[in-house]
Amino acid sequence: MKRSIIFSITLLAMNSFCCLAAYVPQTTGNPGSPSATTTIDGLQLPPPLQTFKGKIEKNAVDSKPYWPSRIVPPKDAPNILLIMTDDVGFGAPSTFGGVIPIPTLDRIANMGLCYTQFHSTALCSPSRAALITGHNHHSAGFGVISEQATGFPGYDSFITRDKTTIGRILKEHGYWTSWFGKDHNTPEFQTSQVGPFDQWPIGMGFDYFYGFVGGDANQWQPNLFRNTTQIYPFYNQPGWNLTTAMADDAIEYLKRITAINPDQPFFIYYVPGGTHAPYHPTPEWIQKISDKHLFDKGWNVLREQIFAKQKKLGIIPQDAKLTPWPDKLLKRWDQLSADEKKLFVRQVEVYAAYLAYTDHEIGRVVQAIDDMGKLDNTLIIYISGDNGASAEGSFNGTPNEVASLQGVNIPVKDQLKYFYDVWGSDQTYPHMAVGWSWAFDTPFSWTKQIASHFGGTRQGMAIAWPKGIKDKDGTRNQFHHIILNLQVN
Repeated sequence: MKRSIIFSITLLAMNSFCCLAAYVPQTTGNPGSPSATTTIDGLQLPPPLQTFKGKIEKNAVDSKPYWPSRIVPPKDAPNILLIMTDDVGFGAPSTFGGVIPIPTLDRIANMGLCYTQFHSTALCSPSRAALITGHNHHSAGFGVISEQATGFPGYDSFITRDKTTIGRILKEHGYWTSWFGKDHNTPEFQTSQVGPFDQWPIGMGFDYFYGFVGGDANQWQPNLFRNTTQIYPFYNQPGWNLTTAMADDAIEYLKRITAINPDQPFFIYYVPGGTHAPYHPTPEWIQKISDKHLFDKGWNVLREQIFAKQKKLGIIPQDAKLTPWPDKLLKRWDQLSADEKKLFVRQVEVYAAYLAYTDHEIGRVVQAIDDMGKLDNTLIIYISGDNGASAEGSFNGTPNEVASLQGVNIPVKDQLKYFYDVWGSDQTYPHMAVGWSWAFDTPFSWTKQIASHFGGTRQGMAIAWPKGIKDKDGTRNQFHHIILNLQVN
């Protein structure tokens, strides 16, 4: 049987198990008792008030109470873990031909389905708004990122109630709902500690939020919130990193809700800061990647390596042609000086370490679900990037992304002198050179922000649901967009 799933996951579990034309509620317990439960058809949210079927007389002795039934998901509805990383080019991860080892994404693809023609909007906020609402990003108020919002329809950075989120829909159906990581869908002028909070995750249907609000965050000392309270767990904690702390908090959350009610399904929206700049992996991960010498031959050879592996894996057609290198825009690797090569290799190794580190911490969350015995009935959707690799680091890369965005370009010799040894530490806010970003979008041309070319919009994606998807290690090559339906089996 094919199960149609709206990719924003809107009504996902309900579409899988309910036939609305002849809907019969699933009930447990004695109706009117505090422990009674029921399901809803989802045609109206919030659902209509339940009818009081007790009796009210002049005195309590003659009256009969009648509690409303607690709303729960349908029997066997899956848990849902929706993962999306940030600014990852199609050809960066190993799953889609890249040289950067990504075992968790590989695991999800091997357990289920690999999607080779899935597309984003080429920008962070718009892709995320489309994903969590199932609507075109303009319809959801995010024609641009929240920092560039204007007071015009489609561009004001407000997700209105008629474009409700998957969090609210699943919460109304009885799911636990939570959001971990990046929130780039709150109006910039409402991100302070006084709100208002109706456009924050907890105002959009998510019971719990642990993450940062805005386009990026320092992973060593982030602007971090639990629900709407700013927290500072990194104070006096050398080596603390949000990438690990976020996984820790998600695992603790899973243990907590499972202890309270092990049968209630959960929906976790897990969206780490990686690999949006700043690239802040731990030193151990930088060393792991540096020891592999993956990038010593430069970005042109890297493109060819990725392209060949993509054909070998069947990610692209065997007769595919590699898009030409933009010679009028970017230098080829053999045209660079020794200093440029040295600096650029350091930049990309830190980026690759950040991607591998991010995937590893995602893997800890997946493994925690497995250890709880819940993996078999958990639908895991892992989207590799909300848009293509970013070219926002300038031609030479930068130790400070914010400076680069303001047009301040630091010469290679100064980057080598002052920042080479601390690249990726809390003394930098780094972004790699454009040549690497172009290579990580192989086999396509262009990058993040460019919606007219697949380098900006093509994302790798894998979906696993051991109980529901029977075509293990399968591939789906049909065209998909972040707001459209897809068949998972």
